[in-house]
Amino acid sequence: MMAITTVDTNAKNVSRETLLDMYAALLLKWNAKINLIGPATEAHICKRHLEDSSQLVELIPHEAKTLVDLGSGAGLPGMVIGIHRQDLSVTLVERDQRKAAFLNEVKARLELSNVEVKAVDIGSLEETYDVVTARALAPLSQLMHMAQPLMGQGATALFPKGVGADKELEEARENWDFTA
Repeated sequence: MMAITTVDTNAKNVSRETLLDMYAALLLKWNAKINLIGPATEAHICKRHLEDSSQLVELIPHEAKTLVDLGSGAGLPGMVIGIHRQDLSVTLVERDQRKAAFLNEVKARLELSNVEVKAVDIGSLEETYDVVTARALAPLSQLMHMAQPLMGQGATALFPKGVGADKELEEARENWDFTA
């Protein structure tokens, strides 16, 4: 269990745990203004958001070089992955200017040179990536439609789902061939 403290320090040469603490503190601070996460989940930020996002890191192919997180919002899971895998070029796509400002603040405060924030619509992206992620953005069928043009050869898509995942998988399999 991580202790969330307000940290106002230079982020260079600090541990991953300290970076995650700094991120969580910024998330809680900004959440009061722009509703990045549900207020009911604030007390469980480590388990509900940080650990939930961190579990995806082990699913990313080791040879992956680029990742795009669609509809990044609070930076979940993309910012958390960027903290864990600083060897990975992480692009956070969030068209809401307020949320993009939050993501840019986190990037600057944590000095994450591997993270880029794009405040654009997903459909305007022209690059391809090794990994595509999204959390709580859309049903799986829609996510796959959004992700397909962004996926490079042999790319991996990571779309964590909760209640209703079986139904979303069933619906997505009507139009897509994939392994889950």
